[in-house]
Amino acid sequence: MCGVCGCGKGETRMEAGEPGHGQTGHDHTHHGHAHHEHDHDHHHHDGHQDTLRDDPARRAHLVSVEQDILGKNNALAAHNRQHFNSHGVLALNLVSSPGAGKTTLLVASLQQLLPGATVAVIEGDQETSADADRIRATGAPAIQVNTGRGCHLDAAMIDEAFHRLHIQDGILFIENVGNLVCPAAFDLGEAHKVVIASVTEGEDKPLKYPNMFAASSLMLVSKVDLLPHLDFDVELLIANARRVNPSIAVIRVSATTGEGIDRWLRWIGAARDMAVASA
Repeated sequence: MCGVCGCGKGETRMEAGEPGHGQTGHDHTHHGHAHHEHDHDHHHHDGHQDTLRDDPARRAHLVSVEQDILGKNNALAAHNRQHFNSHGVLALNLVSSPGAGKTTLLVASLQQLLPGATVAVIEGDQETSADADRIRATGAPAIQVNTGRGCHLDAAMIDEAFHRLHIQDGILFIENVGNLVCPAAFDLGEAHKVVIASVTEGEDKPLKYPNMFAASSLMLVSKVDLLPHLDFDVELLIANARRVNPSIAVIRVSATTGEGIDRWLRWIGAARDMAVASA
């Protein structure tokens, strides 16, 4: 088990060959993660429970493991950030719960950006190359990273995938595994996290998962074309997001109707201009 988030022990698979060719190839270990097995027994009948509450030494050990894992990840994330900057690349980490519409929104965005812009995509999923296949259909190069039982991408995975994309002076979209918990803790070297919250979810998502919304520069409210058919309060969602992160920007978007896509692309352009100016 991962010492930070509890994701399952397993192997990360990345596609072999150049982007857009082949299926998953050689295997890679889940970089940056120290795994341990829970093989101790829990004895409830005698009142001596082996829990974090009752075992300060074990609790301290797990805190130490977590600090070690995140420390190593953050060091490599800093390396990634320097690498992106030296290549003139704006890296955006797209995060959401499963089904919020990240890939559909990304496809709609790429269709507007291409062929004029230089773009590339790193796709994170536990299994399949379905999302990377959809991205490649737009003409954008994409690397699929399958995390197996892992619930997030980490900086080492991004480092390896970026070296295979050969992108210069462009935009790198990183579509993280659908999860509003663990990706908040793992810096990938991105310039910004962009959280996608769909109107088919609850308005209280920012309050339930505050770390993700606090870490994000922008919230895209997706699937707004469905609002006439739903009992959903967009203003309450935005208010909750700003309770957690008063500075978070908000754009309402629909990949179906195109609403807000131009504002989203202008936001990307402004972020890229700022990144170039500060490089």
